[in-house]
Amino acid sequence: MTESDADPSLRERVEDWLSREMPIIQMHGGTSAVREADPETGEVIIELGGGCKGCSVSDVTTGNIEAELIKWPEIDEVTVRVPDARESLGGPEQAESIMGIDRTEGGRGDWGSSNPGKDHL
Repeated sequence: MTESDADPSLRERVEDWLSREMPIIQMHGGTSAVREADPETGEVIIELGGGCKGCSVSDVTTGNIEAELIKWPEIDEVTVRVPDARESLGGPEQAESIMGIDRTEGGRGDWGSSNPGKDHL
């Protein structure tokens, strides 16, 4: 093994930095994943998930990550993505919920009638 093989990759170093310097992510039920860490182009892409989706301070966390990592000499571009909470549900245009229930009926089927019938509990 050469000395360069023993050095941690850029991805590993970014992952270590995230867990060490950004414990707030996990403390608030969030997750982080390094999606890209290319030492050739200097591009790093991080995705935050879990509790970060829809969090009101995720933009602050995102800005802090970008501001710190861009200082690294081997990093030229940092992108931190936080999916919108609605994206995981397909957005407001999605006709069905994740479980396949029609949301237009409130997830209860056709109970819109004021007289549900004798079988109604």
